[in-house]
Amino acid sequence: MTIDRIVMAFAGFVIMLSLALGWNASPIFHNENWLWLTGFVGLNLFQSAFTGFCPLAAILKKMGKQPGPAF
Repeated sequence: MTIDRIVMAFAGFVIMLSLALGWNASPIFHNENWLWLTGFVGLNLFQSAFTGFCPLAAILKKMGKQPGPAF
C-alpha cells in the first residue's frame, strides 16, 4: 500500500469516526467537540493539496513506506 492510499484511508477513517462521535443522532455520540477534529482533518487535506506537505505522509516516508504519485 502506498503512502497516498494510507493517507486517504486514514483521513477518511478519522473523518467518519469524528462525525460519528460528534453528531447528536449517532448511536456512539459522545460530544460535539469531536467535530473540531473533522474540521482539522479537512483543513489539513486542503492545505496539502496546495503545498504538498502532509504530516502523516512525512511520518510514513520515514517508516519506509513507498511513496505514490501525490507524495
